[in-house]
Amino acid sequence: MAFAGVSPDIPVSGRGRALAGFMLSGFLLALLGAILPAWGYHRDPEEFASVGNFFLSLAVGIVAATRIARPILRRRGLGFLLVFGCALSCLSLCYLAIVPATSSAWWRVGGLLFLGVGAGLLNLSLFHCISASYQADAAGTVNRGGIWYGLGCLAATLLVWGTFYAYTVPSILIFMAVVPGLFAGVYSKCAYRTAAEGTQPTLRQAFEDFRSPGAVLFALLLFVQFGNEWSIAGWLPLFLIRRVGISPPGALFILALYWFFLMAGRLISAAILPRVRHGKLLIGSVLSALFGCLILYSTNNAFGAGTGAFFIGAGYASIYPLVAEAIGRRFSYYHPGAFNGIFWSAG
Repeated sequence: MAFAGVSPDIPVSGRGRALAGFMLSGFLLALLGAILPAWGYHRDPEEFASVGNFFLSLAVGIVAATRIARPILRRRGLGFLLVFGCALSCLSLCYLAIVPATSSAWWRVGGLLFLGVGAGLLNLSLFHCISASYQADAAGTVNRGGIWYGLGCLAATLLVWGTFYAYTVPSILIFMAVVPGLFAGVYSKCAYRTAAEGTQPTLRQAFEDFRSPGAVLFALLLFVQFGNEWSIAGWLPLFLIRRVGISPPGALFILALYWFFLMAGRLISAAILPRVRHGKLLIGSVLSALFGCLILYSTNNAFGAGTGAFFIGAGYASIYPLVAEAIGRRFSYYHPGAFNGIFWSAG
């Protein structure tokens, strides 16, 4: 069953709210990397296995959301899916806030699983909402969404950084839970109509794309790039605390700089995309990110860490929208909310 598309007659204000929803997406997905030092997982390396389970659980929830969304979208519509994703994220954060610090890490694994499902439902519904804008300008739309996403990541990190010594971890998580709750209230007052099912690839076409080296490489590049941005942000505070010797608030501040550089880079790339060759921009971005990783690997002070965060963030900024644009040109029949469709049929 193919996902239903969004009617192109959605008001511009509704599309603007959908793009702004990527701020909430970034807020939710950046939360784990920012909250780990507050949970104290930087103190004992033996707890890093639990940290890995946290990220795995969140990722599994995001993947599971692609299956859960189908019946919800078909029966209740896009507006309900948006509100449900926000509400589930809000409840998951409240649950994480009440889990005792002395309890088993598996209790947090469960909460992060449902947080991943909520964030995944939100992401998928947002991509459906911006489908008309994406078809008109793939790179620009993804870039604007990426700017909002980076703003949300920056906001989550600054919230934890600013309250690190001022409030308890449960209080911080309750503050964070308010954000998806507010978005749920906003989206409950918006009307997002779903049109008839859009044109999606047949089973034969999906298998033909799977046999195409270009399709596989595009999908892998998109998958790896998103994973790179997320994994750097998730492990950066622990890396800086354990290896460089920076204090937890200092590590969170450098993480905030990483998100700021990533967001600023997307603002700059949005302005220069029409004026530069995309191939050269992509190569320059890759080299910048590689140089930043080398600096981060070899540094032993906060200045080097900040410099590495600058080059990585600036380098990563334009890679995702450029790859998404290339996918949009090569596979124009795929809905932006179902890029992973080249790996499963629309039966």
